[in-house]
Amino acid sequence: MIAKETIINKFKSLYQDEPIIVTSPGRINIIGEHTDYNDGFVLPAAIDKAIYVAVSKRGDDLISLYAEDYRESHEVRLSDIAISEKHWPNYILGVVDQYQKRGATLGGFNLYIDGDVPLGAGLSSSAAVECAVTLALSELFDLDVERLDIPQIAQKAEHTYAGVMCGIMDQFASAFGKEKNVIKLDCRTLGFEYVPLDLKGYEVVLLNTNVKHSLASTAYNKRREQCEQASAWVREEYPEVKNLRDVTIDMLDRLVKEKDKDIYAKASFVVLENERVEKSCEALRAGNIKQLGQYIFQSHEGLSKVYEVSCPELDYLVDYVRQFPEVIGARMMGGGFGGCTINIVKEGALASILPALEQEYRQKFDKELAVIQVNIADGTRLI
Repeated sequence: MIAKETIINKFKSLYQDEPIIVTSPGRINIIGEHTDYNDGFVLPAAIDKAIYVAVSKRGDDLISLYAEDYRESHEVRLSDIAISEKHWPNYILGVVDQYQKRGATLGGFNLYIDGDVPLGAGLSSSAAVECAVTLALSELFDLDVERLDIPQIAQKAEHTYAGVMCGIMDQFASAFGKEKNVIKLDCRTLGFEYVPLDLKGYEVVLLNTNVKHSLASTAYNKRREQCEQASAWVREEYPEVKNLRDVTIDMLDRLVKEKDKDIYAKASFVVLENERVEKSCEALRAGNIKQLGQYIFQSHEGLSKVYEVSCPELDYLVDYVRQFPEVIGARMMGGGFGGCTINIVKEGALASILPALEQEYRQKFDKELAVIQVNIADGTRLI
């Protein structure tokens, strides 16, 4: 957590003004990976690692940005905003663009951004930025944004300015997080319910591979295309099918398998992953944490061998922790090709597992393993 005073002092030194400050958390996803852009179900939660955005109005139409992580500024006139080659300003300017498209009246503003969400770890720092900026600009310019609009504006900003055709899950979890709860989200209707996360003596630990991934990669967008193609083939016989959310394994067996084995495999993973979300909620409600862990292991198996979005480092970490009864579930989390594994570990057991794992990981991959312990936290809010 970054102290409010630290942000205020930095902002004042940059802009000689008193800011409004908004925080928005990163997120984990217990289960339900790559289901969101198929209108499926996901089970995310906001975490106690967050992005902090400080803003104040200007007397002109200039947008002046400063990112602490990059030690870099960016300035552009409100009338001239466009996609930046620097990349990081796009998560902010994309939100401005969305507000303009909605007809909102904005002026020039100063914005300072900092955070403790590890970048490139698959904890959705980008969604946290977008949600924080959405609420901050609403507060600054009295736009009265509805809570449900925050993730939708944020998602469109990512599509249009960052160029990643992400689903809604990351932004929704950031906006709607609730302490000690996971969110069972229907990505089609945006209907959701909070499911209490009582881990009964276990804790959530993330192991960061320190392999940087970019969700704008061709592989992520290719998976989307494959899922859409599978749905299109099924739709020829079942016109009511909008996407894989509406599809069964039986439909895939009959209508997709013979056309393209690879597309069949990718689509079947999504259908089964949706089912695992529902089963995981049942396990949580029943207090059966070990059963939840089994579904988490199954999810990784599918992500790695069937959906093929893992990497050697992620697979190694999941395979390594399987040998310990204290670890009841582990899988890669996020878009894939790097980032973190999420692990459900007996409280206090990590100290005995980590030293050997860190050493072996370093020897095998010539990379440091980073451990991130997280607690479940509240969503986007003014501080």
